[in-house]
Amino acid sequence: MENPPNETEAAKQIQPNGGKKTKGGIITMPFIIANEAFEKVASYGLLPNMIMYLIRDYRFGVAKGTNVLYMWSAASSFTPLLGAFLSDSYLGRFLTISIASLSSFLGMMLLWLTAMLPQVKPSPCDPTAAGSNCGPATASHLALLYSAFALISIGSGGIRPCSLAFGADQLDNKENPKNERVLESFFGWYYASSAVAVLIAFTGIVYIQEHLGWKIGFGVPAVLMLIAALLFVLASPLYVTRGVSKSLFTGLAQVGVAAYKKRKLSLPDHHDSVDCYYHTKDSDLKAPSHKLRFLNKACLISNRDEEIGSDGFALNSWRLCTTDKVEELKALIKVIPLWSTGIMMSINTNQSTFQLLQATSMDRRLSRHGSSFQVPAGSFGMFTIIALATWVVLYDRAVIPLASKIRGRPFRLSVKLRMGLGLFMSFLAMAVSATVESFRRNKAISQGYANSPNAVVDFSAMWLVPQYVLHGLAEALTAIGQTEFFYTEFPKSMSSIAASLFGLGMGVASLLASVVLNAVNELTSRNGKESWVSDNINKGHYNYYYWVLAIMSFINVIYYVICSWSYGPLVDQVRNGRVNGVREEEELLDIVGKGFEKEDLSAVSKAN
Repeated sequence: MENPPNETEAAKQIQPNGGKKTKGGIITMPFIIANEAFEKVASYGLLPNMIMYLIRDYRFGVAKGTNVLYMWSAASSFTPLLGAFLSDSYLGRFLTISIASLSSFLGMMLLWLTAMLPQVKPSPCDPTAAGSNCGPATASHLALLYSAFALISIGSGGIRPCSLAFGADQLDNKENPKNERVLESFFGWYYASSAVAVLIAFTGIVYIQEHLGWKIGFGVPAVLMLIAALLFVLASPLYVTRGVSKSLFTGLAQVGVAAYKKRKLSLPDHHDSVDCYYHTKDSDLKAPSHKLRFLNKACLISNRDEEIGSDGFALNSWRLCTTDKVEELKALIKVIPLWSTGIMMSINTNQSTFQLLQATSMDRRLSRHGSSFQVPAGSFGMFTIIALATWVVLYDRAVIPLASKIRGRPFRLSVKLRMGLGLFMSFLAMAVSATVESFRRNKAISQGYANSPNAVVDFSAMWLVPQYVLHGLAEALTAIGQTEFFYTEFPKSMSSIAASLFGLGMGVASLLASVVLNAVNELTSRNGKESWVSDNINKGHYNYYYWVLAIMSFINVIYYVICSWSYGPLVDQVRNGRVNGVREEEELLDIVGKGFEKEDLSAVSKAN
């Protein structure tokens, strides 16, 4: 059984020549991972019950409150792209994480103040009392609330994309032959610790809010965020820090402009091309790749005297770019189709509102005979996290070592295969959700609860667990796989952007989930019919809505197979000389679950 890299090995990764380790290594992992974990406990702990806080304390309707949370979720997913840009191009990862941690803490402090100070939110009011006049929240009330949400989103945008890349910086070394395995192990354990943090948020923080009130329920996350920020900053002397490249996005834009300006030029033959392309002296990339060749014209030297100065640098970066910049833009463009396949999975995981309504209407006792403890409806998400963390641990500590021992050679599931399996699991999760909801709805109607949406049906909520488990497996395979895929495929200068792309997909998914929901609601409620997504869960057809998502998910799996085949071999495969034309066909077989023979071939090539 292979253990995680020890501190000596990590030191050699940072300094391949075996010199004395001064910075980086395993010793930095507790501080980096703790910062991310505490941020997740704090921020995710606010989400499950936030709709109840908005309804009860701010008098929001269900629709308005849900829309606000959708926008908050989308903002928290979009801001990582901005954070990654600032980190890679201007601030560096350490400074970005430090500022973001402070922003998250301030946001949670403001949210805590909304619970502590009665004057910053509407006065308590009972709308059912005779003569009561319960007015809505004022603009000033909402300004403080939305400011808290904004600061928390800004904090998430700086921490989430940078922590993963910053941690990888402490261990990553392309010259180490075990580097790929080290990074895979790091990514897995990183996500496992994040999953445990979210699990604590969904259980401990939710419990505190329900039983001790909002004042303590919002205060605890603020304290945790303060501890996370302090731990991270105090360990600053231990970190390996990498330089930034100015205006990364500007450089990418320059490639597009330069390629357009030189669109009429012809590219040179392959054998004579090395001296025709502009590159920096220390660059290992003397000529661009042959994919997306129209962009190669951006680094093509048409007139050396007019385009390159005496110092060897380009006189106009909007007309002549380096080969590195060209490859950075190519890498970003190439991954967009595969990146888009993860959006559907995120749409499926965004259906927590309906799952919450399902759980609320079902028997949530752990045992239907003598047990009085009920699992909180908002805590069922913990089964997703448990499944995710369990898979990561089993895959890293049992599946890989056992399979390698049985085969007598190294074994691992390819990143493409893992992503494809995750998307298929997401499809199964929605199919199971639709099936369970059909049984629940029929049971409710047969028990006379068609007009009683708040009634508890004599049907165990434990039947919801399988769909949560499948969602967890889908995230474990696709989310981790995509992050590893982006990080290894992108140049080092784009690593934070690589880490933020999955989060960006979640932001797009939040918006598209709203579009799909509104479309289904409008189309199915025409001519006075009951909407499939009716407020009355027993009159609506949530099962039909789930089937729509299941069909979309199955189409997405087919779309992924096509995108994976079109992408071709991965960077690591090309670097290690382990692919050829046949390998691409074998990779496609992997995606549809028939390619374990390819793993045998890959393992043999590794062994040799």
